[in-house]
Amino acid sequence: MNESPATPASSTHWEPGALPSLARMESYPWLVVGTVCIGAFMGQLDASIAQLVLPTLQTTFRASLADVSWVSLAYLLVLASTLPIFGRLADIYGRKLLYTGGFLVFILGSGLCGFADSLGILIAARVLQAIGAGLLQANSVAIITAAAGPQRRGRAIGIQGAAQAIGLSLGPALGGLLIQAIGWRWVFWINVPAGILGTILGWFVLPRTEGMHLHDRGFDWLGAWLLTPALALVLIALSEAPSWGLASPLFIGCAIAGVALIVIFVLHQRRAKPPLIDLTLFKSHAFSAGNLAGLISYGLLFGVFLLVPFALEGGYHDAPFAAGLRLATIPIALGIIAPFAGALSDKLGPRWLTAIGMAIAALSLVGLAFALDGAPGSLVAVTALLAIFGLGQGLFTSPNNSAIMGAAPMHRLGAAGGVLNVTRTLGTSLGVAVASSLLSWAIASYGHFRDTLDAPPADLLAGIHNVLFVFAVLALIAAGISMLRGREEALDEAHREEIALIERSGGV
Repeated sequence: MNESPATPASSTHWEPGALPSLARMESYPWLVVGTVCIGAFMGQLDASIAQLVLPTLQTTFRASLADVSWVSLAYLLVLASTLPIFGRLADIYGRKLLYTGGFLVFILGSGLCGFADSLGILIAARVLQAIGAGLLQANSVAIITAAAGPQRRGRAIGIQGAAQAIGLSLGPALGGLLIQAIGWRWVFWINVPAGILGTILGWFVLPRTEGMHLHDRGFDWLGAWLLTPALALVLIALSEAPSWGLASPLFIGCAIAGVALIVIFVLHQRRAKPPLIDLTLFKSHAFSAGNLAGLISYGLLFGVFLLVPFALEGGYHDAPFAAGLRLATIPIALGIIAPFAGALSDKLGPRWLTAIGMAIAALSLVGLAFALDGAPGSLVAVTALLAIFGLGQGLFTSPNNSAIMGAAPMHRLGAAGGVLNVTRTLGTSLGVAVASSLLSWAIASYGHFRDTLDAPPADLLAGIHNVLFVFAVLALIAAGISMLRGREEALDEAHREEIALIERSGGV
């Protein structure tokens, strides 16, 4: 199933280089970082707006929480399953080509989302939008890492984290304003101008992809066909578990089939040449621990992004704009701390920064569970705790991402960036699915309610409390993983030096 097309003279011969006048500038690496940050900003702007708009979509289409959550889940599922595919294709055809093409597809998908007149059409348009986002995200970290070099990697990734945080910060407030002022459709149309700007800058600023292995141009089609249904079945089982029941044949069948396909996919990847996901990267303890902790972190972040709008709009009767402003404190705090945490990790290493960040997140989640009582006077404490949660996430994310990329050799940066992005997207998918399911279960345990659509405010908030306590435990687990990761840093450095020695001697 692995096909190897004829190799052209150059793996990137159809990619233009950057404008010579820009490439000669001393600050050119930072121009590349800034250009990639447009895509990072746009993706997170859309992600945060999409989470905020779910209560409005639930009311508009009179849909259950499980159904409306697929506006996010369909996007995240397609994104997670296409990231390794596009990451591999970028290694074959060039990162710049796929990155700029991603802007065009994302613009088209965003426009169609705004014109959707049913929940099903909206979900289908989100799938197209996710394909464009996959083309962008599969290449962003590798482009930045190659442009910045090892000495500036932490700062560059920290700047990207800040751009993502700004997108996340503006998303809730901007989305709430758009929903109130001119309607929910504009939360998708707002992506179009940013996408046009990113397309133009990407074409003229980004460099031609260099350092490819021209002899290795095969593509693992079987792996690609296994990955998407595997992830889809697992997410369907998680999101539909409250309505189907854990003992139902549908749930059991989806769960078993999804896990079985994941096992088959992993076994296939160990034999595939080249694999869709390079599992040999996980031989590095720092790489494995960083991705596992990152999976939990992203799940917590987007799980909270799902819960808080329902808490504020349903429990406190906040308007969408007011709820968006409060929710924006998370990414604002994340964005403020991320660049400093990234630069600090270049000097101190990731171990303590990541562990402390997740410990702060755990404490803030516990405090938030007690503070969300529905009384207007508690909103100040709620807002402050959301900011503290964002601070913990910011302290964790940049050092963790830098450590993951630093654990991979230079010639595998594309593969490492692909795994990092898959981890991020899979984490957000699981966070949305798990938060949705746990909240539906909790609400159902308090009475005979459909779910968040008609639950009384007290029961809605009580259900959210339960989910937040579960999330706090997960944050502590991520902190523990981050501490254990530190013990292997010397081994990972030796691993990188060994690979560098092999490369210098002409080996693989």
